[in-house]
Amino acid sequence: MSRHRIGFWYRFAAVLAKPPLVVLFKRDWRGTEHIPAEGGFITAVNHNSYLDPLSYAHYQYNTGRVPRFLAKAALFKGTFVGAVLRGTGQIPVYRESSDAAAAFRAAVAAINKGECVAFYPEGTLTRDPDMWPMEGKTGAARVALLTRAPVIPVAQWGANEAMPPYAKDKKLRLFPRKTLRVLAGPPVDLSAYYGKEPTAEVLRAATEDIMAAITALLAELRGEPAPEQPYSPRRARAAARREDRGDNLPQEDAK
Repeated sequence: MSRHRIGFWYRFAAVLAKPPLVVLFKRDWRGTEHIPAEGGFITAVNHNSYLDPLSYAHYQYNTGRVPRFLAKAALFKGTFVGAVLRGTGQIPVYRESSDAAAAFRAAVAAINKGECVAFYPEGTLTRDPDMWPMEGKTGAARVALLTRAPVIPVAQWGANEAMPPYAKDKKLRLFPRKTLRVLAGPPVDLSAYYGKEPTAEVLRAATEDIMAAITALLAELRGEPAPEQPYSPRRARAAARREDRGDNLPQEDAK
């Protein structure tokens, strides 16, 4: 595949990151044939470790189509890290501000220029106790329906075993040597939503289709069935509030 869009900064980052990844981890990479050789597209990826952006970026870098991540705007302010993020064309996200929509405009512009934009539709590390993808946010679907670009679902597993997402000690667990597993699937068919007004219901339905495709790929990687419903932080918080109020207790105990 063509590498003409990689550029100096991405190659520089690869020189720094690839050697330790190659030495410290084994790899099980599948589905690279689904990464488009030409044109703009979206990848939608599950997120279960602070380490998995490196794992996924390594996988896709080797296809010749580098991803442009949406990243917190604060990261762009650092001297070295910020320079690398800016140089590699990553997209700042200004959360909870009037500039929040700028990330979507930048993502659309990048796709229209023939780039790949990578979304973590969950918006954060999964909170699912068994590390399955959560309900997704609608940003990837919104950009997909605006651009009609292919949405490639990507599942990954293994980085979470080396760096569990919510471990208290935040230490790498490198031994025994872990395998970074990444699997890309065919584009998610969102054609049923093309031409429709992007209402909350339409965006939610498209997002559910994207998350279902990611989850199915992760079930294949893990070799076990996925839960029937994705974990919902909103439902979990509501259940916790009910429990705190004693709503789940037998009536005589809740008095």
